[in-house]
Amino acid sequence: MTTLSTHVLDLANGKPAKGITVSLYKLQDDNERLWIGDTITNEGGRIDQPFFSNETFTPGEYELLFDIEPYFIRESVQTSTPAFLTKVAVRIGLSEAFEHYHVPLLVSPWGYQIYRGS
Repeated sequence: MTTLSTHVLDLANGKPAKGITVSLYKLQDDNERLWIGDTITNEGGRIDQPFFSNETFTPGEYELLFDIEPYFIRESVQTSTPAFLTKVAVRIGLSEAFEHYHVPLLVSPWGYQIYRGS
């Protein structure tokens, strides 16, 4: 079964990032983005359900958009005005059916890192 999941870790506070909205888009041939769906990270910083199943997966380039600014405001983390990072966009190529893709985001108000997890 092809799945795409993610989780977000708050490096500024050393904990999972709860309540971050994550949107998924599929990039079209004309560089337009087709919205697939939104989800919100849970207490563990993870999404409760993968973004798609085999029935809805097609190979291609996708974009995960993490809306991090509201999270750091809720956590009372000191940032600049306007915030240095408001959203983090991550573009990934998904090519294989029956593959599990996991994309963790490690984030602070000043930087981030992503990787392909397991």
